[in-house]
Amino acid sequence: MGERKKGISSAGPELLGRHPKPILNQIKWRGLDLEKCEIDVLHRGAPGDKITVKGSEISLGRSFFTFSETMIPYHRILRIRYEGRTVFSRAER
Repeated sequence: MGERKKGISSAGPELLGRHPKPILNQIKWRGLDLEKCEIDVLHRGAPGDKITVKGSEISLGRSFFTFSETMIPYHRILRIRYEGRTVFSRAER
């Protein structure tokens, strides 16, 4: 039988978690490509109060992630997509 990477299926990675930080950490530490992520972030003042950043543009930290020299708390993440598939989505408020 063919060997497969842990956490990867034909449908995409099997990412576990209900919060964005552990999901992003799983992507990073499982050896998946963070560059294949798109992250929607609550950003007041932007059109629709939302911006989308690429995984290649962020750096993960303990309580915040950094995007363009700005520290953004993880609770502002609205959605994470990996290879176009939603792996995290915060309920609409």
